[in-house]
Amino acid sequence: MAEIDENLAFEPATRIGELIKSKELSPVEITKLYLERIEKLDSNLNSYLTVTADIALRAAQNAEDKLVNGDELGALHGIPISIKDLQMTKGVRTTGGSLAYKDRVPEADCAVVERVLEAGAIMLGKTNSPEFGLLGANENRLGDPCRNPWNVDRTSGGSSGGAGASIVAGLTSLATGGDGGGSIRIPASFNGTYGIKPTQGRVSSFSGVPAPPLANYTSQQGPLTRTVQDAALLLQVMAGYDSRDPGSLRSSVPNFLESVTRGVSGLKIGWSPDYGYAAVDSEVLTISESAANVFTELGCTVIESDIKLEGAFDTWFTLFAAGAYATQGHLLDDEEDPLTWYAKYTIEHGSKTTGSDFVRAVGERDRMIQLFADEFDKFDVILSPTMAVTAFPTDAYPETIGGQKPYPSPEWGFLPFTHPINTIGYTAASVPCGFDSDGMPVGLHIVGKPGDEETVLAVSAAFEEARPWIQHRPPIS
Repeated sequence: MAEIDENLAFEPATRIGELIKSKELSPVEITKLYLERIEKLDSNLNSYLTVTADIALRAAQNAEDKLVNGDELGALHGIPISIKDLQMTKGVRTTGGSLAYKDRVPEADCAVVERVLEAGAIMLGKTNSPEFGLLGANENRLGDPCRNPWNVDRTSGGSSGGAGASIVAGLTSLATGGDGGGSIRIPASFNGTYGIKPTQGRVSSFSGVPAPPLANYTSQQGPLTRTVQDAALLLQVMAGYDSRDPGSLRSSVPNFLESVTRGVSGLKIGWSPDYGYAAVDSEVLTISESAANVFTELGCTVIESDIKLEGAFDTWFTLFAAGAYATQGHLLDDEEDPLTWYAKYTIEHGSKTTGSDFVRAVGERDRMIQLFADEFDKFDVILSPTMAVTAFPTDAYPETIGGQKPYPSPEWGFLPFTHPINTIGYTAASVPCGFDSDGMPVGLHIVGKPGDEETVLAVSAAFEEARPWIQHRPPIS
């Protein structure tokens, strides 16, 4: 290929899209650039489980032909994208991060993949994930864990860890993720990029496999991106009603791209350092609180929230584990014993959940919704740290956080702010807001009212403008 500036790999997707549509950049050129970077760098990260080079190059050539022919172009025309390996892709291996499905090749795309491909995006490959997305780190039995571009001894976070790492290292322009307990926001925080979990039902969760309807109280698909505007662009494509998903919202899709330029002056913003229960690393707390105070400079009123959660993990985990058992419980009896320790633990927990347990959890969920609704009578958004810690070593979960034993365990105690928002179904995002003394990224968590991605995006964009992060590049890039 003709030499192109390698820095294009780090340009916002919106800019790449503009260059493509103006014929200043070829879809083939940018696709080859990312594929070459994946080949050169990803052995250090393991962010991709499957690279679809041949498919990508064919799609890129088709995108180029459409440009030449003057055909109508989609919103993501020619823009390379990585797809989380929990999301079904027709004709492409989709493991779900599990040995049990290491050779699975779906016969259909899931709804998210349908929409991004219809909009013209170029699929580069499938990104690494823990088994069935059941862990906040990124380890599985398929191979090495996905590593953090800022320090390869540290985790990229889960479950969309491969997506987060692929964005930050310049191995894709856009990335799809999914969030069942923080799985977009954890890697966004740990890797230093942007991720937004939409309102429950905003983006279809249809898997591509026709199946009896199941209650989905926790999981939502969404984007991980280099900038807030990129996230608005991708969310605009992903969002919308889908009759195949019983939990899909019927409401109209807002103009997310317009919300990015809306401004935030006059907003009332709540700040919570701990949700009334969480242990938080002191350095993370200092950095994120300083970030929250930036909004006073932007004309907002920032007031400490007095929200206090109790038993939040137990409520979420009951719903989360029951869903895992409903979909993957059959693997407990698999003679080949393919499951990871954490998948087995979660699925077994779900198998022991009684109807009464589930009803109580739903009742507690309703109580939490009311608790947050009371807070949102006072605030437009609520801020907190995204994570209680920065990214930790791939083989060592934090035994203490802020001088305390993490609740309920080292494996789960580092994400006290994200899973409650999955329980209540609200929208939330993580924006990069600084680095700790080890040079690891810190995220600021922005929670909005249900259905109000517009305000979350507006607040995110205002912070991005005040404290830009796109200029920071990790050692692996």
